[in-house]
Amino acid sequence: MSASGEVWAVLLAAGSGTRLANAVGGVKKQFLSWKGFPLFWHSALTFSKTPAVTGIIFVFPPDQVDEMKEVVADLDGTDSLGMPFKVTAGGKRRQDSVFNGLNELPSGCSHVLVHDSARPFASAAMMSSIVDMMRNGRDAVIPAVEVTDTIKEVDGDIVKKTLVRSSLKAVQTPQGFSLPVLYAAHEQAEKEGWDVTDDASMVEMAGKNVHICSGEEGNVKITNPEDLKRIEEDSRILPCVGWGYDVHKYGAGRPMVLGGVPIPGGPEIIAHSDGDVLLHALADAVLGLFGGGDIGHHFPDTSAECENMSSGIILKEVLVKAEDAGIEIVHVDMTIIAQIPKLSPHRELIRKNVASLMGLDKNQVNVKATTEEKLGFTGEKKGIKAVAAVTGLRKYS
Repeated sequence: MSASGEVWAVLLAAGSGTRLANAVGGVKKQFLSWKGFPLFWHSALTFSKTPAVTGIIFVFPPDQVDEMKEVVADLDGTDSLGMPFKVTAGGKRRQDSVFNGLNELPSGCSHVLVHDSARPFASAAMMSSIVDMMRNGRDAVIPAVEVTDTIKEVDGDIVKKTLVRSSLKAVQTPQGFSLPVLYAAHEQAEKEGWDVTDDASMVEMAGKNVHICSGEEGNVKITNPEDLKRIEEDSRILPCVGWGYDVHKYGAGRPMVLGGVPIPGGPEIIAHSDGDVLLHALADAVLGLFGGGDIGHHFPDTSAECENMSSGIILKEVLVKAEDAGIEIVHVDMTIIAQIPKLSPHRELIRKNVASLMGLDKNQVNVKATTEEKLGFTGEKKGIKAVAAVTGLRKYS
């Protein structure tokens, strides 16, 4: 593979998908919505996250090309691919659609990944491995997985032969090719009247070696109505961590409150709300679990409604946002940094109150207090700081 040649993807979304379309009110499978986007766009996003891929050719049904140009432009405006793309019309057969896509590739393209949009679960890692093999001199690379069922060759309802499973593979997409090799195979297929089900078959018939790389069990194709359950049920639970930080000056203002607990004899706090530095850091950490911004965005200090607002209310509201985002909070670790006052007498009560506010067991909450050895802002008794780390589990579906 030329070091200077570009790798483009041809994303096929031109099929009729009759079996599935009939089951879902006539909607073609590539246009079914999943996680807020049509199926084909998920594959496009994965290509955009594959460093070696330069651009994408979208291939749609001929009667929908103008419409889909606008759809793709809108989708790119919402969740940008960050790469060039083109939209073109498909043909009667899959191989015709691929050939139309190849004819749209720029002159700088040397290799191509051909992918079925009905396989929305293919990973960027697998795509990268295909490109790596092409960089090592392979002209055709396809992903494949082991066949786990016994396969029979039949004639009608009569078994003719049991195939040797160890020599069989189930093939997936994307399939990677040297562009000159694939283009020549398509020209030969057109000339000699071949009718194939995938590009690898065409390249094999043209006398070229096709190499196998590891496919993915999860890289399934949405073909039948039953396959829709994979979309509906597909979910992953992954850990997430949020980190929060807040600081307040000492001075005439609000009585000191930490974790919702009043601190008798503590310095007053200059603040717009109640000045609970610990709950502010904690609320920011909760927002960090799901990319929710910061409390300054949700509760601005210019808002009259936030004047002297209880930080417990702030925390409760961000906890609702976290729940809506599919977050289950499992652990909280907080540190208060202050030279004064002495906080050890209040630590357990703070811990218990924070656990209650968050609906957690006390063992899921940790509170620490430390000084900065009389150094800096807190060491000079000018104010107080707090940091918080929150661990959660997020369901992605």
